[in-house]
Amino acid sequence: MKKLLLATAAVILCSTAALASSKTIPLSMISEIGSTDPIGTVTFEDSKKGLVVKTDLWGLPPGKHGFHVHQNPSCDGAMQEAIAVPGGAAGGHYDPMSTGKHLGPQTKAGHRGDLPFITVDDSGKSKQTLLAPNLKLAELGNRSVIIHAGGDNYADQPQPLGGGGRRIACGIVP
Repeated sequence: MKKLLLATAAVILCSTAALASSKTIPLSMISEIGSTDPIGTVTFEDSKKGLVVKTDLWGLPPGKHGFHVHQNPSCDGAMQEAIAVPGGAAGGHYDPMSTGKHLGPQTKAGHRGDLPFITVDDSGKSKQTLLAPNLKLAELGNRSVIIHAGGDNYADQPQPLGGGGRRIACGIVP
């Protein structure tokens, strides 16, 4: 009986570990009042080389878009300097080391929430596999993922936070 219980426990632990190795997050367009239309999913998986990010998105404006993990698990709008900001309740980029620097996903010297930018084709779709080498799945819990209107130059010049601008889509990582 003990062997059967141990074997059952081992199967449950292995199954739980397999489930915890990836998370799929639904994303929606956002406005000043919160989430609106669904636009697809983003799947995060740990790998030996870092966090693998797979996008399956539609309904976005074509071009490059800044893509980040933000501090808070919210897609709600918030007031900033008397202006309603879509996704503002998500807070700033995930920055556990308080670097205050937007340097992109390839370095440990900046925000940990800096992900590779996404590219959306002319039909509004993004189906990509990206790598964030300095991030792990365990760091994403109770945070949000934001897509910005513009691209990302992985610097704070000439515009802060890579110049991505307005937040247009969001998903919450449980």
